[in-house]
Amino acid sequence: MKNTAHRALLVFLLIGTTQALAAVPDDPTLVLPIEPGSEAPAFVAKEVDGRLFRFDPAHLSHPVLLIFYRGGWCPYCNAHLHDLQSVEPKIVALGYRVLFLSTDRPEILYSSLKERVNYHLLSDSGLDAARAFGIAYRLDDASFAKMKSFGVDLEAAQGQTLHQLPVPSVFIVDHTGIVRFRYFNPDFRVRLDAASVLAAAQNALIPL
Repeated sequence: MKNTAHRALLVFLLIGTTQALAAVPDDPTLVLPIEPGSEAPAFVAKEVDGRLFRFDPAHLSHPVLLIFYRGGWCPYCNAHLHDLQSVEPKIVALGYRVLFLSTDRPEILYSSLKERVNYHLLSDSGLDAARAFGIAYRLDDASFAKMKSFGVDLEAAQGQTLHQLPVPSVFIVDHTGIVRFRYFNPDFRVRLDAASVLAAAQNALIPL
């Protein structure tokens, strides 16, 4: 009986994993990010030391600003994180918890960046959070090969062979677990500037 139940659980997990992977589009323009007004999804990421970080929208004590970026190897991500240093303390002062999610492995979260930051960085190397928020997409073989020709070894950076990335995005989740704001752009070169991120954080404190 136990063996039957165990096999059933394995089948369920395999089906769930297959469905999750199948739901990831092959084109960043086809992602379907979660809508403002929706309940934010729960997810598990990793701290720099490998400890699990559990995001539970049902038990938030503060509003949360989530910033998804590709990795420390991405110059546009580095520029965006640098830009946000001017407003991140102001957003924290508003009562927010600010979390930065990267696809880099936990142990290289900080060392992969071009400059030191004091942000709370989390590893979403398996893209569980990105898929939950609907912003993950799969790289085709040509794109993966092109990145590698530029010296970006995505598999080494992520410790995964998924060949997936997030569309860089910003989400604001209020203390009740509801998404109040989202920004995403399939063109990874275009990011929400610091002043706009701060304005969004200020405006999101007003209920929809």
